[in-house]
Amino acid sequence: MNEEREPAPDSTAARVALWRALHTEADAAPHVFEDSIGLQLLAPGDDWRQRGDMDPQFTRAFRASIVARARFIEDLLAEQAARGIDQYVILGAGLDSFAQRRPELASRLAVFEIDQPAPQAWKRQRLIELGFGIPPWLRFVPVDFEAGEAWRDRLMAEGFNSSKPAMVVSTGVSMYLTRDANAATLREVAAFARGSIFAMTFLLPLEMAGPEVRPGLEMAEKGARASGTPFLSFFTPTDMLALAREAGFVHARHVSAADLTQRYFADRTDGLRPPNNAEELLVAST
Repeated sequence: MNEEREPAPDSTAARVALWRALHTEADAAPHVFEDSIGLQLLAPGDDWRQRGDMDPQFTRAFRASIVARARFIEDLLAEQAARGIDQYVILGAGLDSFAQRRPELASRLAVFEIDQPAPQAWKRQRLIELGFGIPPWLRFVPVDFEAGEAWRDRLMAEGFNSSKPAMVVSTGVSMYLTRDANAATLREVAAFARGSIFAMTFLLPLEMAGPEVRPGLEMAEKGARASGTPFLSFFTPTDMLALAREAGFVHARHVSAADLTQRYFADRTDGLRPPNNAEELLVAST
């Protein structure tokens, strides 16, 4: 009899992982970001490329956005580690694979993955099944957000040192939270030790998106609503910067799609680039 498995990750986390893998298959080298770990964890079968949400042309801009934000965050983490930060907190970690892909950097840090208990237990089981294991510097922090558990308390219980600075990231999460919940998260991280840094993505109002990606964004919004996890929050860059400063961050900056294009896509001849005015980044420090 097969062992009963924990529930798999939600569709959004799975889609992001598959898009990351699709980048190395559908887009020309050099690749902005290489990640097949999520694909290995999901083991979706050979027909996953035929899914409607994996169409290479339709998903092209979204793929670029996903790999650009991932590359930017890991580059930023490497910079912060070089200046002495040794705690890395991933909010809503999903199928993030930093610990498996970058052990030379990750092993110098205490890496804390925060997520809902069931999908996190599934991920842990799959990592063990695939032979990756759970190294001592990787800490899983299950938090039942729906039951009102405080992630900061659970983080401390897993060995987080609040007297030392940390880098905290949150990608693809803000749109599912209310404005008040986003503000609360910003306040939580702004209260971390001096020298901490927070990087998060946010979704701009759909009407601001360009015509090449607006249909896809509207489809994603409808799908999220139908699945019971509607998009609740959209921010302009000005709104997000103001929210970060109100939360207590000393410095805050907006990293636009144009910034990411210049940094990672400028020399490409295939036109691949993240879309403007869709999902962009806030980087704030305490």
